[in-house]
Amino acid sequence: MSNKIVSVITGASGFVGSHLADYLLAKGHHVRCILRKTSSKRWLENKPVEIIDCGLFDKDALKNVLKDADYLFHIAGVVKSKNAEGYFKGNVETTKNLLDVVAEVNLNIKRVVIASSLTACGPSLNGKPSTEETPEHPITTYGRSKLAQEQLAKKYMTKLPITIVRLHAIYGERDTEIYKVFQTYKMGLMTLVGFNEKRLNVLHVSDAVEGIYLAAEKEKAIGEIYFIASEKIYTWQRFGEAIAKAYGRKALTINVPHFLVYTIAAIAQFFSMFSSKAATFNLEKAKDFVQKDWTCDVSKAKRDLGFRQKVSLEEGMKRTIDWYREMKWL
Repeated sequence: MSNKIVSVITGASGFVGSHLADYLLAKGHHVRCILRKTSSKRWLENKPVEIIDCGLFDKDALKNVLKDADYLFHIAGVVKSKNAEGYFKGNVETTKNLLDVVAEVNLNIKRVVIASSLTACGPSLNGKPSTEETPEHPITTYGRSKLAQEQLAKKYMTKLPITIVRLHAIYGERDTEIYKVFQTYKMGLMTLVGFNEKRLNVLHVSDAVEGIYLAAEKEKAIGEIYFIASEKIYTWQRFGEAIAKAYGRKALTINVPHFLVYTIAAIAQFFSMFSSKAATFNLEKAKDFVQKDWTCDVSKAKRDLGFRQKVSLEEGMKRTIDWYREMKWL
């Protein structure tokens, strides 16, 4: 193993994490995936990865995994929870555990990359895309937990080479979140939230994982935070047009008033009280949805990392929809 680059990934069973595993394998890395015992291995099967199903709270097991690692990519996180405790445990405590272990057993690690989110910063202020200098103003518990994760990581930056990447609205093959938009589209509907034009950055997963990799490679990125998102900013209408083009047919566009978005969220949240699982759509998610702009400026990543958006919205939509069809998801 001595001549192989060892990369450890948390969250490798998920959408972005599994694509990152593929990317690192293609670069010739020896890839270790830290999973929970209950994690699906669907996207990792028959691939030359080392799977360690110890989760992120077994410090002794983590020491073995991390002691000779060259890179740690911390992609795992909790995006839905029934309470604040769940978000903070899944996003902050896990990060503390990992950084404590790395600081104890591997001070020579080349880089620790932590995946954060645009929600840690918050929606755009005064219609301006957020930059890394924008004061953080998260509006949900998830966003606050991701900001707390960033603040924790900064405390370790004096002893560990840490880079934070803020991701937002990643779509592509294997995704199950933005996929719901495609499912609705298949039924002949394109739903838009509210009656005002909303803007966002959306990035194909192949560009996202390249951005994450560049953040690990560049010396200049140590101790820095970067937005990894599309260079272009899109409206939801434009997003719908790209889906229509890839689908080969138009759907009926329906504008859902904000009050109705909140009503649907409240009902979903109420019924999740009787379920063991947290609601995918809840009042906090509704708060995210009704914001006018979730946009950011990736100039810093372009300048420092050489990051570029290579996959256009149209090409990305075509690739994604073709894959969903091939997998019989659509």
